[in-house]
Amino acid sequence: MGLLQGKVAVITGAGTGMGRSTAELLAAEGAQVVLVGRRLSVLEEVAASIKNDGGTVHARAADIASKDDVDALVSWVSETVGPVDILVNNAGSASKVLNVRWISQEEWNDVLDVNLNAVYLLTQAVLPGMLARNTGTIITVSSLAAVNPNLLGGAAYGAAKAAVRNFMTYLHNTFRNDGLRAITILPGETATPILDNRARPPKAEERDAMVQPEDVARAIHLVATLPQRTVVQELVIAPTRQRDTSGDIEISRWTGAPAEEIPRP
Repeated sequence: MGLLQGKVAVITGAGTGMGRSTAELLAAEGAQVVLVGRRLSVLEEVAASIKNDGGTVHARAADIASKDDVDALVSWVSETVGPVDILVNNAGSASKVLNVRWISQEEWNDVLDVNLNAVYLLTQAVLPGMLARNTGTIITVSSLAAVNPNLLGGAAYGAAKAAVRNFMTYLHNTFRNDGLRAITILPGETATPILDNRARPPKAEERDAMVQPEDVARAIHLVATLPQRTVVQELVIAPTRQRDTSGDIEISRWTGAPAEEIPRP
């Protein structure tokens, strides 16, 4: 019997990268996993793979920045699958314009919606059930950009990831004695599709040396499968070797800048 047998785990951003790897690990551990993302077709591909490996899985498309969508999602899970035991806030988004001098308010808000506001909405939706049962685990994937923000992730991404780290600490301090485990995962550079949006997308050999999605998934698996009496409040997972990102940062500095502002060689 798996360590998560009978547990219901909701995972956002589950169609690719860290979310997919996490869903596969938690399903293999016996959890009923609910895959959440924007593209149902992608989620259904992941679900078919997990079912083929003997896992129990459901796929639901939702806009996690919409309160109506989130409330409908959690109601459906509770009524169809069962009470949510584990929430993994994995979905993430970064802006294309990274310098705060030029990022638009719309792009800034879009990044905060996915990385921060969605976590608040999902937490608010699952919290009453967890507190009523005096047990529950909320895991949020933040980033080392929360503690070392720079132009690689951009102004909006770093601010959102720092805010969500703060929010998770709030949950830990407020509800730990009510049985809630609130956990923050802080990955360094990770080889996920979000890197394709970088001003200079890293080359394949650079990505090979980064943290891989399955590495982060193993960290999530660890904190989710510990006995309920134990919580890892925060976990940092980073590449062993630190690469030189100075060239990337300089390119990022001018992405989205008006032509007249960009220095000429």
